[in-house]
Amino acid sequence: MTKKRALVFGGAGFIGSHLLKSLAESGDYDAIVSADIAEPRFRVDGVQYKHVDIRQPIADDICPDASEIYNLAAVHTTPGHEDWEYFYTNVLGATHCCDYARRVGCERVVFTSSISVYGASEELKDETSALEPDSAYGRSKLCAEEIHAQWLNEAPGTRRLIVARPAVIYGYTERGNFTRLAHAMAKKRFFFPGRKDTIKACGYVEDLVASFGFGLERNETHLIYNFAHMERYTSEDICDAFTDVADYGKVTLVVPMQLMMLGGLAFEVLGKLGLRTSINRPRIKKLYKSTNIVPQKLKDMGFGYRYDLKQSLERWLEMSGGAQFK
Repeated sequence: MTKKRALVFGGAGFIGSHLLKSLAESGDYDAIVSADIAEPRFRVDGVQYKHVDIRQPIADDICPDASEIYNLAAVHTTPGHEDWEYFYTNVLGATHCCDYARRVGCERVVFTSSISVYGASEELKDETSALEPDSAYGRSKLCAEEIHAQWLNEAPGTRRLIVARPAVIYGYTERGNFTRLAHAMAKKRFFFPGRKDTIKACGYVEDLVASFGFGLERNETHLIYNFAHMERYTSEDICDAFTDVADYGKVTLVVPMQLMMLGGLAFEVLGKLGLRTSINRPRIKKLYKSTNIVPQKLKDMGFGYRYDLKQSLERWLEMSGGAQFK
């Protein structure tokens, strides 16, 4: 059997590192190349790490004869960047990724978009829902989807494109929303902003990575799917799962949004005075709004999740050494 060669743009990041680990453990690849400007979250044996800025034209020789390209590179933290920064990396990166695939003749591309292309909503949304991004990040990801689709449509008879739209993804080395939540709960400093029933679509990183391979195995030219747990977990469900797994105290306090927004304003003022803080009004609003997204396409195709919410937190804690979520 002919072995494959994989090139992962954004391979040093959270999802990219888990993807590289999965590819290396499969034994199916002659070469695996991580192309990124950052240091990897964790190193994987057998992976070639190369310093590549996807915002710049890409040299042909970084992965000769690449048979699979994964484009995970993105500016994604919201809020946290100026609007132009999302487009500069996410749109220009998609352009350079597709240009590279054209030049080297790679016909299989996996692109991670985002559920942000739908916009925040209390209403349930699946892959058939209207695309109404309400942030620069979501708009940049939608533009990037179109750039990848243009690459596909140039040769639909031979090329294949997998587009995953992940919700909030968590797991070992995430260092984002779920990590901050775990640390706040451990210190008994978390409370619900405005309500406890906010639906927060989320998914575990190892299942997300498995969905890439699942998609590539299917005989579909252009596959687009949402990725999240099948269950629509609320903020309270997520906190309760952390409590069960890590023996944190149960979170019960709900603080009215008016007070939360005043507190956010105060932290913004302190930030301007030099206090480093991640608390601000846009982030508080984001916690309050639902992301009611379901992975209907994966359900219809019969994708098998390995972990539910509680099992995935147990797995994450185990990978972190059992003391705290890392």
